[in-house]
Amino acid sequence: MAGAFAGSEEIDRAARAFHRAFGRAPEVAARAPGRVNWIGEHTDYEEGLVLPSAIDRDTLVLGAHGPGDSLEVESEALGRAGFRCTAPRRAGAWIDYVQGVVWALSERGHELGGASLWIGSRVPAGAGLSSSAALGVGVAFALDALFGLGLDARELALVAHRGENAFVGIGCGILDPFASALGRAGSALRIDCRDQSVREVRLGGDVPVLLVAHSGVERRLAEGGYRERVDDCRAAFAAARQGGLVPASATALRDLRSEDLEALARLVEPRLLRRARHVISENARVDRMASALEAGDLETVGQLLGQGQASLRDDFEVSVAELDLLCELADAEPGAIGSRLTGAGFGGCTLHLVRAEAADEVAARIQSGFEARFGRRPEVHRLRPSDGAALLELG
Repeated sequence: MAGAFAGSEEIDRAARAFHRAFGRAPEVAARAPGRVNWIGEHTDYEEGLVLPSAIDRDTLVLGAHGPGDSLEVESEALGRAGFRCTAPRRAGAWIDYVQGVVWALSERGHELGGASLWIGSRVPAGAGLSSSAALGVGVAFALDALFGLGLDARELALVAHRGENAFVGIGCGILDPFASALGRAGSALRIDCRDQSVREVRLGGDVPVLLVAHSGVERRLAEGGYRERVDDCRAAFAAARQGGLVPASATALRDLRSEDLEALARLVEPRLLRRARHVISENARVDRMASALEAGDLETVGQLLGQGQASLRDDFEVSVAELDLLCELADAEPGAIGSRLTGAGFGGCTLHLVRAEAADEVAARIQSGFEARFGRRPEVHRLRPSDGAALLELG
């Protein structure tokens, strides 16, 4: 797969595609990247801590004004769709992510006129690299520029989150849109999903190579498993609150401590206890990982990745055989630092930190070992922590 949309030639190609689709030139262009999460999985919707980086794979959105109140959308990969900006209605398809942004802007009092959007993406769908957030953030940036709304990057991330969460119906947290909108090259972001504070975590020391392997198992967040995990966490918290383990002011599993787990075990079934244990332990791993990354302490980074993978596999039960094998294959190689699934799980990708001199060998061993077991060769990408969403100049 190619990397990020970059340079005037790529923008010119997209502008020509826009003209072919709509018969006129684009007026604005925006890019929004996908993200990889170092640690802090399934904590965001429980008001916890996360540690993502934006990546050098992005979605490009070009836009121009149009007649009436209709929004026409041409996706390079998914085809054409449209709707009335004054009456977005869920269609159960990819266009809902665009409709959700318009709906969220309207909720804030921003009424849009007619427009045309062209969308191209280099973020693989269903891979756990947040193609949906890249789409929503890219659309939000483009519409903000096109209609002069004057929203900043944080506000546009919240618009994209609101659209995906409340309109599309994915019970997601702010991790993905914040990483896409606010990312910084060479850094991770420590995001507190309760107060929405963001701290840049500069990667210190000899920065290892970041490999991401795609299991080939496509994730579909709107189906089943993700929603069940959200519901499990809410049920565990409700039991903790009813049982007096947290004060009345508490609002999420973020408020529980590891020492509360023994008492919680007497209040909930084992499955709910495991879900809570993952969230509580994962929050602790985020701050330890941030400190280790800043210090260049790769031994601790590797240990934390392994602990996070074990928790996602055993307590949260969102790993699958393909993800487990990718981690096992990489971690068996000299030069590997640590591995875990990245994203919500149920398929998608694994993250592998590897010393630079061993990266090619580790990638090849991952591919050959996986192919021997599952009969297909996984894509393995080298990714870099990159800048977040931005407007681009049109030629």
